[in-house]
Amino acid sequence: MAGSIADRRVVVTGIGIVGALGHDIESFWKNVLAGVCGIDRVTLFDVSAYDCQIAAEVRNFDPVPAFPTAKEVRRTDRFTHFGVYAGWKAIQDSGLDLSKEDTTEIGCFIGSGIGGLYTVEEQHKILLAKGPGRVSPFMIPMLILNMASGMFSLYHKLRGPNVATCSACATANHAIGEAWRTIKMGDAKVMFAGGTEATIVPMGMSGFAAMRAMSTRNAEPQKSSRPFDRDRDGFVMGEGACVLVLEELEHAKSRGARIYAELVGYGNTADANHMTSPDPEGDGAARCIQMALRNGLLNPADVDYVNCHATSTPAGDMCEVMAVKRVFGDHAMKLALSSTKGATGHMLGAAGSVELALCCKAIESQIAPPTLNLDNPDPACDLDCIPHTPRPMKIDVAVNNSFGFGGHNACTIVRKFVG
Repeated sequence: MAGSIADRRVVVTGIGIVGALGHDIESFWKNVLAGVCGIDRVTLFDVSAYDCQIAAEVRNFDPVPAFPTAKEVRRTDRFTHFGVYAGWKAIQDSGLDLSKEDTTEIGCFIGSGIGGLYTVEEQHKILLAKGPGRVSPFMIPMLILNMASGMFSLYHKLRGPNVATCSACATANHAIGEAWRTIKMGDAKVMFAGGTEATIVPMGMSGFAAMRAMSTRNAEPQKSSRPFDRDRDGFVMGEGACVLVLEELEHAKSRGARIYAELVGYGNTADANHMTSPDPEGDGAARCIQMALRNGLLNPADVDYVNCHATSTPAGDMCEVMAVKRVFGDHAMKLALSSTKGATGHMLGAAGSVELALCCKAIESQIAPPTLNLDNPDPACDLDCIPHTPRPMKIDVAVNNSFGFGGHNACTIVRKFVG
C-alpha cells in the first residue's frame, strides 16, 4: 500500500447493526429520527424479583442467515450471534465482493465488554446440577470474548489483522480507532470494526443493579433513560452489535464504493482515577477528545455535533459536559450535542460503534439525532443537547465519545467526505 501514514485516508463504506431499534442501519436510523424508544420490560427471563426490570432487548432476531449452518449458531453465544450478524450486514451494505479481494489485506476487530455471559450462566447451572462431566466442550470457545471477531473472520476467510478489544463501554470505539490505525499504518486495506454485547441475563442485570448503576423507573420503561435530565437515575441496559467497514480511500474509490464519511481522528486515554467512577473534573475525557482533534488536524471550532457517551447516570453525564466545556471553550455553547442512549439503551461494549454509525448517518443526512426524555435539563448540563426531536443542521464534523469502567476513554471523529 503506497504512501505515508499521513497520506492514507480512511473512509466508512458499510454499516451493519442489530439492536432494539432494528436489524439494519436504515430501519435503525429511521426509528432514531422518529423518536422510537427500544426500552421495555425484560422478556428474556423472569425479572419480577429484580430492582431493574427493563432493558432494550433485541427481539424477533434470527441469526441463522449470517452463519454457515444452524449447527454453528448452536455452538456460539448470543453475543457472537449479534457480532457475526452485524458483520454480515456490513458486508452487504458496503457492496464488498470478498471473492474478488485479497483477504490477507482484510482484518476484523470486533470487541465485547463482557463476552458470553449467557454461556457462563447456563454452563454453571449444568456444572452444579449434573457435575463436571456434563459441561459442554464448547463452553470455553462460546464464552471467550474474542470469539465474535474470530468466528466472523473464519466464516469469511479474512486473514488480515484480528483483535478483540475489551475496555468496557469504550470497547467498540477503541476497536474502530485501532482499526483506523491499522489501515493508516498500511497493515490492511479494509477492516471490519465494532462491538457486540448480550448481557441481559440474570447475572448481568443483578450485578449492575447491585452497583446502583441502573435505572429503577420500571413503571415507565420508555422514559427511564434520561441523559442530561435532572431526574435521571441510572442507565438502562441494551444489547446488540454494530460493525463498520473501514476502508483505505484509494481501495474504496477503485471499486466505486458509497462513502458515508471519512474517519479522521482517534483518541485513547485513561482517567487513572477509580474503578467505576469517571474523573470528577472530566480530565481524562477532555484529553481524549483533544488527542482525537489533534490526530484529525482539527480545531475545536471545526466540530458541529457531538454524540455523547452520556448514559443517564448522575455523575457520568455531568463529567462529560465538563470535559466538553474544557475542550471547546466558548465554542461549546455553539455545539449541538445529543445522547442516543435514551432510544437505544446502553449497549455497553457495542455502544461506541452504534453511535459512530449514527454520526455517519447524521453527516450523510445532515440531521442530528435527538436526546429522548430531556424534559427537565440538569442545570449542570447546560449545553445544547437537542431535546426530543431531530434537528436538521450543517454537520461537517462529528465527534463520538465513549467512556468505560476502569477509566478507559475513547473518541473517534468523522467528517463529511470531500474527494
